[in-house]
Amino acid sequence: MLKCSLCIHDERTAKIDILDGKPICRECQVHLRHPFNREAIRQELDDLMKKVDKAILAFSGGKDSTVALYLAKEVYKVPELEAVMIDHGLMAEEAIENAKRIAEHLNVPFRILRYDYSDIFREALLKAESPCRRCSKRTMERLRKYALKKGYHYIITGHELPFGHHPYRLMSGGVMQIRLLSLMPESERLEILKNLPFKLPELTGYTTNCLVLGPALERYWEKHGHSFEHRRIAALVRYGLLDKEKAEREVAKPKVPEKQRKLVYSKLGLDMPILE
Repeated sequence: MLKCSLCIHDERTAKIDILDGKPICRECQVHLRHPFNREAIRQELDDLMKKVDKAILAFSGGKDSTVALYLAKEVYKVPELEAVMIDHGLMAEEAIENAKRIAEHLNVPFRILRYDYSDIFREALLKAESPCRRCSKRTMERLRKYALKKGYHYIITGHELPFGHHPYRLMSGGVMQIRLLSLMPESERLEILKNLPFKLPELTGYTTNCLVLGPALERYWEKHGHSFEHRRIAALVRYGLLDKEKAEREVAKPKVPEKQRKLVYSKLGLDMPILE
């Protein structure tokens, strides 16, 4: 099986061509033709953050949003900042405790908005699909409405990948989403976490906040033979944000603890699957 020499894509997940004797996936080929100007993106982010006087931070209690909250409060010193968690019904208790502890440590007001996303999760498990895009889209819309209601014009998130060549995007209603970790390597994020009271949860997959991700990855693997996060994680490798060895571990077939699997399927009213 051909495997991209630059990222972790293989023939299951991407088209791969032989260029100058090396297998390179189509996504890496695009990046080679149109590489990021890292300095320009980070400078644009720094310039933008100087203008942010009032913002909410999408706070999942995971490691990336924790780093984003630290940067917003301690590095960029946003004058008025509120950490807002959307609890979709299957957030890990460890993530909620992390969020409370970090917000208190950084002296940032913290609010939890609770909604029921069981329709998204139930459909994803039944169809062996990814729930993440629909979950993220709904969450950002909830946050956008909350921002408008409270008079905020900026939503800061803990994403590492920028929007194309920019660290922000405009949403309807005059709200701007800022990806504060745009092109920040994992090594730098982990160094920041060392100095915060963050306790790494033992959850399946790459997540540090969501109970449903492991079972969803498991179902997807059973049907498709690879991870639905393969493309995103390949991009992290491509841009030098994650090393290949760890990336390969993160896209491997997950081993979901029986307790977690039972909890998720029970909450969603689903029968347990028979796994191979």
